[in-house]
Amino acid sequence: MISDFQELADKIEQLAELTHSLRRENAQLRQANAALVAENISYQRRLGEAHQRVSALLDKITPPAPAEQAEEAVKEEAQ
Repeated sequence: MISDFQELADKIEQLAELTHSLRRENAQLRQANAALVAENISYQRRLGEAHQRVSALLDKITPPAPAEQAEEAVKEEAQ
């Protein structure tokens, strides 16, 4: 009977240790997740800035005049 209680006490102790271990691991994972979320936000911001710069550069490029387009089309057909 005493051995049954000792076995149960050992199992409860193992369960408590496992619970503490899992809580520590969960806290570490939460910290890692928070760091990754912050990094992702930073990358999204940088991507948005790059997109704006590329869009601004594309807006600065003027399309060729219609006469120039016609001349280019004739040159391409000749080749």
